[in-house]
Amino acid sequence: MDFQHFSAPGRFPGHGRLRLVPALALCAAAAGVGMALPLALRLRQATRLCRQSRHFEIAPARPAARLLLVGDSTAVGTGASTPEASVAGLIARHHPGVHIANRAQVGARFADIARQLDGAERFDIILILGGGNDVIRLTDAASLQASIGRALRKACARAGSVVLMPAGNVGNTPFFPQPWAWLMTRRSRQLHAMVRAAAASAGAQYVNGYRERADDPFVRQAQLLNARDGLHPSDAGYRLWFEALQLQAGLSRQLQALGAA
Repeated sequence: MDFQHFSAPGRFPGHGRLRLVPALALCAAAAGVGMALPLALRLRQATRLCRQSRHFEIAPARPAARLLLVGDSTAVGTGASTPEASVAGLIARHHPGVHIANRAQVGARFADIARQLDGAERFDIILILGGGNDVIRLTDAASLQASIGRALRKACARAGSVVLMPAGNVGNTPFFPQPWAWLMTRRSRQLHAMVRAAAASAGAQYVNGYRERADDPFVRQAQLLNARDGLHPSDAGYRLWFEALQLQAGLSRQLQALGAA
């Protein structure tokens, strides 16, 4: 084959610490004795899946297009059975001529994503998957809005097309019991409002994965679409995200226009 394909361990911001774990542990403790054991199990599963995560990257010898992926554990592919089943892997499967660089970090918030976008290298498309950690770790609204804007400015300076796909409704994940689920839903709704407005202002594309509980496929097909930890997508969940990128952002159409089969 005339390309180099490799997967690398998910990079951990904060000197290798899983910074989302303390917040999840607090949720488990606050849920009470009745929920402590299942939440503790999911927390261990989430930690294990994060540590097992591997980036998917691919570098064809003569790429038809160049794509940069930045974000959090969902951009790394946490919850997928293999790196090839992540969003990056699915893009490569459908468009083998695309160069995919992946700088995502497990535990990253939008402030970290903005730093992932440092540099001057140009790309045709930059795809941003993130926001879930800002929801879970209670990033204040002003800081989050500023970080989203900073990430967008950097991305738009380095690519002709920028696509943002925030985490869906985190409150709908099996991980969170009430009343935490209600809080996570409220914060997810706020995240999407911020990202939607910022993307419109910057001329970027916003992919809406937010659904209320009654309309959310991750609720209706929870066993199929969620990973073992009840927090990250499964292989099928990432396929659904990939489909949303096609339907709402025309990602495959954009790549094909650049000459990527």
